[in-house]
Amino acid sequence: MNKIVVADLMTHPVVTVSPATPFKNLVAILTEYKIGSVPVLDGHGHPIGVVSESDLLAKEEQRGGAGNPPSLLSSPRRWRRWGKGRGTTAGDVMTRRVRTVSRSEPIAVAAQKMLREGLRRLYVVDGSGRLAGVLARRDVLHVFLRPDEELREEIERTVLQRCLWADPARTSVRVRDGEVTLTGEVELRSEGRRAVRLIEAIPGVVAVYDELRFAVDDVVRT
Repeated sequence: MNKIVVADLMTHPVVTVSPATPFKNLVAILTEYKIGSVPVLDGHGHPIGVVSESDLLAKEEQRGGAGNPPSLLSSPRRWRRWGKGRGTTAGDVMTRRVRTVSRSEPIAVAAQKMLREGLRRLYVVDGSGRLAGVLARRDVLHVFLRPDEELREEIERTVLQRCLWADPARTSVRVRDGEVTLTGEVELRSEGRRAVRLIEAIPGVVAVYDELRFAVDDVVRT
């Protein structure tokens, strides 16, 4: 079965800045493109940091008494925020840790990483570590917009015919709003269960309902 990978759903090209980009230009870029962050690239196209709205807000925090240096007992995080508030370029204010994903990774792996780390986006890199795109949560969700007919054809071709060698005259697939219903008859009960697992792994499938009958119950019960 064809797997949907990050490169299939990522957005590109990406708005980027250099470490020397002035503070005011950073604000203008986020405002103009209506984005919450922008990657910072070195001279070879590798992401070395990210400037977010939070990074820029530290500048406003410096006004008034908050502009004084933190005490020696303050946390490293507080010192970093104070340093960003005094910055004037992207290199000064950027967050240096960049969450990336390979363009060849399955989309399910990227989704898992987003959920596990609570990320809104991942920056996509090629085999040389250069920026290739950006993958946002809404890009991942786009896979569920696949047409029902497209899903049905893929299920029949890659699961029923190629993996299970099912007789088209004895089995059928219905897809409505991404929900798949299997009907008909297979020789072994385990074949039906295998079909369900394979269909659930197809990008864009919302749910699978197994209404298959079987001639032999070969499932071992524990």
